[in-house]
Amino acid sequence: MEIKSIGVLGAGTWGMALARLLANKNYDVTVWSALEGEIEEYSSTRKHPNLPGMTIPDSIVFTKDLESALSNKGLVLFAVPSVYIRETAKSVAPFLKEKKPIIVTVAKGIEKGTSLTMSQIIEDEMGDGYKVAALSGPTHAEEVALDQPTTIVAACEDLEIAKIVQDTFMTDNLRVYTNKDINGVEFCGAMKNVIALAVGISDGLGFGDNAKAALITRGMREIYKLGTAMGCDDMTFYGLAGIGDLIVTATSRHSRNNKCGQLIGQGYTPEAAVKEVGMVVEGLNALPSIMELASKFNIEVPVSTMLDNIVNKGIKPKDAAIALMQRERKGEIL
Repeated sequence: MEIKSIGVLGAGTWGMALARLLANKNYDVTVWSALEGEIEEYSSTRKHPNLPGMTIPDSIVFTKDLESALSNKGLVLFAVPSVYIRETAKSVAPFLKEKKPIIVTVAKGIEKGTSLTMSQIIEDEMGDGYKVAALSGPTHAEEVALDQPTTIVAACEDLEIAKIVQDTFMTDNLRVYTNKDINGVEFCGAMKNVIALAVGISDGLGFGDNAKAALITRGMREIYKLGTAMGCDDMTFYGLAGIGDLIVTATSRHSRNNKCGQLIGQGYTPEAAVKEVGMVVEGLNALPSIMELASKFNIEVPVSTMLDNIVNKGIKPKDAAIALMQRERKGEIL
């Protein structure tokens, strides 16, 4: 299957970093945004305010018209925040019924109430006949936009589709691996943001590297326990979309979730912290669904629960941290 033209839905940092990469591979790229101001600004300046040092290729076309963004596309990239995936899928479905392109989602989240992943939401809204893949891993847009070495996973139950996505996005600087466990890849991408928030709170409280290592390790254990209960392949958790993405999100200066957590640890309310970050903090969106899943499967998730107590129950970060440390004695592999 030869892909020549690609539609990118969303002009945030990740969508634009990938749009640039694809345009530089000589694909015909059209970027859609619901925000007219973004369309005008990026079209004229060829710059993105949150991607310093990146120049938007002249070949990229910007539009607010969905039909033109989707016309004759062989691949459509969903790069909108997780909370807008369902609305976007519903909007684009009428324009893709005749020619069904490969759909790739890079949003990371779990839908509140349904516990559906992003690819499952797209399939739910758009119906049968579409091949949906997820692209996920330790990939800060700020580095991909500058062609810094990066690895990522193209996941799809249909491995041939995953290979097409791999070929489409692979460059000398972006190495793409394939994985059939799309549910595991997407679940890791959602829950690692929750753990990264907790690590950020620890940083904001002034705790050191010991605490950071503990939260990352025990947080990964929560991801593993909950993910395997959902039927995900346990090897996925040891890969790029699992421990790889958790490490980068929990430790990087580029991480919105870590930054938001730091601010909360310093005394900001969650709402004020998000405002200060100035971009979507997906861990806060995913947290209610993670707690719902933990309850459903009767799985203890102490790190996530600590975060929920702080964000949704008004517990002070220092008090929540003390309570986490004072839990009853346990063996490690439980």
